[in-house]
Amino acid sequence: MDHLYTPWRMAYIRGEKKPVTGCIFCQMAAAADDQGQIVAFSQHVFVTLNIYPYNNGHVMVIPFEHVQSQEQLSAEALTDLMLTTNRMLAVLRKVYNPSAFNLGANIGAAAGAGIAEHYHFHIVPRWAGDANFMTVVGNTRVLPDTLENTFRELKQTYVDLYPAEREG
Repeated sequence: MDHLYTPWRMAYIRGEKKPVTGCIFCQMAAAADDQGQIVAFSQHVFVTLNIYPYNNGHVMVIPFEHVQSQEQLSAEALTDLMLTTNRMLAVLRKVYNPSAFNLGANIGAAAGAGIAEHYHFHIVPRWAGDANFMTVVGNTRVLPDTLENTFRELKQTYVDLYPAEREG
């Protein structure tokens, strides 16, 4: 019998959410990566792991500016968001060689945004068959690696591919 271990999800299952005061994304950016989650920084945005990923390598590109929707961002921030998204696509292709990607944003709680008050853009690597019986029948995702390993690989690959970018 195979066993699946996802220890980082236990706090979520038990409902042991830490009380959050203020915006978690603003706090992450201000902490300058002391939590080991920020993969990359650029001038207007940063990239972080999704702590409840749909797949390995699920990241979010988040503007430093605290806005609820992308139309509130400057042209420079929007450009940086998309250029950083393109860089992350290259990083994810190098690390995981996915067959495809889902890209997008859930703007507003009714659209499914977990953190609706701060706009963020998702990048989810996809492989044929990644939504298998565990997802469909068991309502469970199977991730073959830990968030810590995912972070280390993505951050190092980003630095290797884009050494001129500002590091966190």
